[in-house]
Amino acid sequence: MPNRSTISTDKAPAAIGTYSQAIKVGSTVYLSGQIPLDPATMTLVEGDIAVQIRRVFDNLSAVCEAAGGNLQAIVKLNIFLTDLSHFATVNEIMAQYFHEPYPARAAIGVAALPKGAEVEMDGVLILE
Repeated sequence: MPNRSTISTDKAPAAIGTYSQAIKVGSTVYLSGQIPLDPATMTLVEGDIAVQIRRVFDNLSAVCEAAGGNLQAIVKLNIFLTDLSHFATVNEIMAQYFHEPYPARAAIGVAALPKGAEVEMDGVLILE
């Protein structure tokens, strides 16, 4: 079994199940899905989809930083939306958090997400 370590921070929501916020194997970090939970209250943020998307990016950023990286180190990003009409908003907000080269990405429409969230994201980052 490869040497792996758990990444955890109180600046992102605590795991709400049998998983870790992230797992580091060598220089690769596998980020668990983040939904728009406020890490202090563990409740969904209030507001429109833009507010939710920003919270998810902020949560992912906190886990990336706990691992010793940042959002720019993400090489693969998966986005799950309960309404794909919000895809343009994801692109707009993502441009505020990332610069080129952008990560490889998938956007997937799903029927439902935990706690009634409208968006969830997970990813993989590589540490230098």
